Amino acid sequence: MKNESLHARSRPAQAGQHRGCDGEGQRTGLARALSKLGFCSRSQAWALVEAGRVRVNGVVVRDPERRTDWRGDRIEVDRQAARAETRVYLMLNKPRGLVTTTSDEQGRATVLSCFAGSGLPFVSPVGRLDKASEGLLLFTNDTAWAAQITSPESHLEKIYHVQVDCQADQALTQQMRAGITLDGDTLAAKRVQVLRQGTKNSWLEVVLDEGKNRHIRRLLASLNMEVLRLVRVAIGPLQLGTLAKGEFRHLTREEAAGLAALCLYADQSLHGTNLTR
Repeated sequence: MKNESLHARSRPAQAGQHRGCDGEGQRTGLARALSKLGFCSRSQAWALVEAGRVRVNGVVVRDPERRTDWRGDRIEVDRQAARAETRVYLMLNKPRGLVTTTSDEQGRATVLSCFAGSGLPFVSPVGRLDKASEGLLLFTNDTAWAAQITSPESHLEKIYHVQVDCQADQALTQQMRAGITLDGDTLAAKRVQVLRQGTKNSWLEVVLDEGKNRHIRRLLASLNMEVLRLVRVAIGPLQLGTLAKGEFRHLTREEAAGLAALCLYADQSLHGTNLTR
């Protein structure tokens, strides 16, 4: 299943699919269980189950939401055990023009093409960068870790270098920090500074601690500016550095644990829990 593309039918979002919804227990929906094992994406698992290709303790199950003990039950796909893969944590320098998804119904090239021939287990992107954006993108087959990193409550800072089609000034950066409300979303930058200017354009460093859909592009468009390039250069303390475009590397154990610890600290601080860092 690692390289098989399945176009699962669209379905409504299921309630409770956020961090902590199952209390980190072992029983969860069958499609999610396959995802938690790192076997495939949840949408691919959904299609496999509905196609009758998945057995639980020797019995074919066609209900993707059937409660399953993903560590204790024997789960098979095409009569082969769906074993948990070694946990993998990666960073990629995403090139422009790739879609951040595991499969695309329009047949467009996805970020997984950067891992072709690598021998890696199935991994999914952690968060998103739109097709026109570049830079640091995380991947893993550890769904609990991914949920921590992407939780809105983590407020993990992300740094972007953004080229705009005008000469930026202090008034502009103040407007970006003040923010706007657009289509029900409050869009603002936590910090902004001008990195350098040309005669017709500028490079800005923009820091966000939340991630609305096309956050920076929509904010700048509301201020009558066009984004010429958008590159994410950091997530928390993790820097893109000199990683070449289209290349990836494994995170160190310290890097992966450090990101998760920052998110846990932020989450519990918001709920009034005092932690020693």
